[in-house]
Amino acid sequence: MKRTKIPFIKELNNASIDLSAEILEEAGQQETIEVLNWANEYPYRPITLFYIARSNDSIFIKYSVRGTMLRAIYSNDQDPVHDDSCVEFFCKPEGTDKYSNFEFNCIGTCSATNRKGRNDEVIPFSNADMKTIERFPSIGRRAFNEMEGMFEWELTVKIPFKLMGIDSNHLPEKIRANFYKCADGTDSPHFVSWSPIHTEKPDFHRPEYFGELLFEN
Repeated sequence: MKRTKIPFIKELNNASIDLSAEILEEAGQQETIEVLNWANEYPYRPITLFYIARSNDSIFIKYSVRGTMLRAIYSNDQDPVHDDSCVEFFCKPEGTDKYSNFEFNCIGTCSATNRKGRNDEVIPFSNADMKTIERFPSIGRRAFNEMEGMFEWELTVKIPFKLMGIDSNHLPEKIRANFYKCADGTDSPHFVSWSPIHTEKPDFHRPEYFGELLFEN
């Protein structure tokens, strides 16, 4: 099982989302999203890194992507951003039967729900909840059609523990999670993960293949 740590960085408690991007790159835990689970059908793999850390009440993730296409046609939260140039974070507290999925296109538009499975008991987060998810996209927030070329972009997000079903005053030792890079609706569809997924066809909604994130004090 894939494992990594989530360091506690005190400076994140009072940092703005743009400043937190710098802090994460300097002191966060760095990982790579590089597993081609369905390489025969979907061999394309953008170079994708992420840096992760936490404050007292939130998880911070900075994604860094380099690839040969870029698309962001969706600008309203809860739009199907997985069709755009997209990065994702799925997480599940130990001992629960539900997980949360947070999906972001490259301009920071977010789709997020709490659920039991791909189509089971899916509960979208409210508008009020979505506003608590802070985002800092390096390329701005304006939507655009797919472009060809070589592109580099970054996205930093802050997700409150509360949305993940975690009590920030009583953090668990660990949670289950996976990280993804995809772009289902583009001319270069791809489905890349941090922790391996052993299914016949692309399916990110498989918590049995989540890795572990270990909280550090």
